[in-house]
Amino acid sequence: MADQESPNNTIEADERWENSSIDDEGAEVASSGSSLASITSSVLRGKVEDGRVYAVYGREEYGMPMDDVELDRIDMCHAKYYALLEKNRFIAPITENPQKILDLGCGTGIWSIDVADMYPSADVIGVDIAPTQPEWVPPNCHFELDDIEQEWAWKTNSFDFVFARDLILAVRDWPRLIDQTYRHLKPGAWAEFQCVTGVLGCDDNSLPKDSAMRKFSDAMYDSTKVFGTPIDDPTRWKGWFEDRGFEEVTEVVYKMPCSPWARDQRLKLIGAFEMENLLYGLSGMVTRLFVKALKWSPEQVQVFLVDVRKEIKNRNLHCYWPYYVVYARKPGGPSGPPSIRKVAPPTPKIDVKSSP
Repeated sequence: MADQESPNNTIEADERWENSSIDDEGAEVASSGSSLASITSSVLRGKVEDGRVYAVYGREEYGMPMDDVELDRIDMCHAKYYALLEKNRFIAPITENPQKILDLGCGTGIWSIDVADMYPSADVIGVDIAPTQPEWVPPNCHFELDDIEQEWAWKTNSFDFVFARDLILAVRDWPRLIDQTYRHLKPGAWAEFQCVTGVLGCDDNSLPKDSAMRKFSDAMYDSTKVFGTPIDDPTRWKGWFEDRGFEEVTEVVYKMPCSPWARDQRLKLIGAFEMENLLYGLSGMVTRLFVKALKWSPEQVQVFLVDVRKEIKNRNLHCYWPYYVVYARKPGGPSGPPSIRKVAPPTPKIDVKSSP
């Protein structure tokens, strides 16, 4: 499963990096009350495993840490996705003056805060099980501690926009989450889910079949299935939205380079962000996952990641992660176009050119 069939666009490689790799230096570095169930003190504190702090929610465990290192990584990814979506926080054509917006699994709250600034008309609610959001926020933004996979207590038919991004290792029942999203949207309102799949892509055969990156992608695929949070679930979102009655369901797939190997300057910047994300975030991303799902020891995980990091730094390996965006509208509402907002297209279709 390491190679996913490539989306309908290709990225041109920057041939200046032939036979070069990135320097090795630093490569080994590794609020408000609840609207649903009561939150215990142990959930608020999280728990320490192998030197990282993890959140615990509901009956299941979230696979990513909740410590300061992870929060910095999340904020960096926020900037990366802004570039990937061509200076958009989302691409659904929502109304110009939304009144109520819900951010599912808001993490540090950075998306909620930015969108609250963008739409002063809206009450923006960010919800997460980890209390990692700041206290100083726009007056129209607030945060709640909740497990989004439990029954929602917000009023049905009340939100103008429901958004979710990168709920990796967090959601075990996407159809149920989409059902709840449908019930709580106003008629005519929009939902948008975004996530990287973790199923590696490569268009020009520059990545060997026995490469560490392919093995990493395969381990991610296998372990997330065991963990109950398949990493390729975003590839099924479109069908689930359609099955649950949404209209105008649109899927857009972006390619996110794993390092700055692309010739295009915007994609090169995105690749630099992702390389930083991977080099310094890999351990936190997969240690709990591989230990619990694959029964590896923490030491085995770290040894495995050494070779993965080496390949991430090699710009001659033209690999990328598919980044899925699916947005859809709940039927009903006023007739006519919902907004004049221009929807950003994915990366333009260009040929891959292997270095001579």
